[in-house]
Amino acid sequence: MKQGIGHYNIGDPFDYFMLIRSSVKGVASNGKPFLTLMLKDATGEIEAKLWEATGEDEDMFQSEQVVKVTGEVSQFRGRPQLKIHSIRPAQATDGVHANDFLEKAPVNKENLMERITEAIFEMKNPNLQRIVRHFVKKYQDALLTYPAAIKNHHEYVSGLAHHIVSMLNVAAKLKELYPSLNKDLLYAGIILHDLGKLKELSGVTAPAYTIEGKLKGHISMMVEEVSHAAAELQIEGEEVLILQHLILSHHGKNEWGSPKAPQIKEAEVLHHIDLLDARMNMLDRSLSKVKPGEFTERLYALENRQFYKPLFDGDE
Repeated sequence: MKQGIGHYNIGDPFDYFMLIRSSVKGVASNGKPFLTLMLKDATGEIEAKLWEATGEDEDMFQSEQVVKVTGEVSQFRGRPQLKIHSIRPAQATDGVHANDFLEKAPVNKENLMERITEAIFEMKNPNLQRIVRHFVKKYQDALLTYPAAIKNHHEYVSGLAHHIVSMLNVAAKLKELYPSLNKDLLYAGIILHDLGKLKELSGVTAPAYTIEGKLKGHISMMVEEVSHAAAELQIEGEEVLILQHLILSHHGKNEWGSPKAPQIKEAEVLHHIDLLDARMNMLDRSLSKVKPGEFTERLYALENRQFYKPLFDGDE
């Protein structure tokens, strides 16, 4: 048996357990219902169609359900798809659990928390430090387990903290190259910029958008939280406004989801660090699934491009 769906090729037979990330009902052109299942394990995910699905199937195959699947990896519109031959819910005697099928950050939670704490201790501005410490203490458990997104980048257990720590490490190097950067402000923006996702997303096992997340989004929610925290901590000053601007502008452009474009140097840098780290995460994980001399699948979040893995290793 191969170690996870991410290592299967087109034409390979499949016979193992997977976790249902999402299940969506549809109606085929012949009028018969079907289910579109997104199945995942620790190495990746794949779409599968359950044709002529019954009402019982719809009730049985829900998000967060572990299932035993047999079938074949095929291709549809240039993307892998699992052709189901048989499917059933996992049973207690199978000895499998939902957590077995979740991808996890390559760095353990203790080390991630240590780096975030270290960054907070490096801050000299008392207002920024108190605000950041307040949120890290308030959301520590969720911060260390939640993904950074539902798809595309850092979409795994502890992905949010992993994303934050990677960005902090990039920021530390940039501070050496550009000494005029306000490290306190940049660190604060990095730690808090995506913390609204702890309310925007529903959880860890099979994250989906909450109602509040759909209607308000993580950026708006976090800006509100900073305002409430400042009032609770009795902090007044320009730091609060500037920090809110960093959160509002970290996506860079209105069409990318930012209510404001960056208008402060650290906000501009935060946006680029965020974008770079997200893209490198997508590229590293996609390229790890192909052999030298091959292309990745099309990456929607990277303008639907395919990336080539060179035959030579430049680090040798």
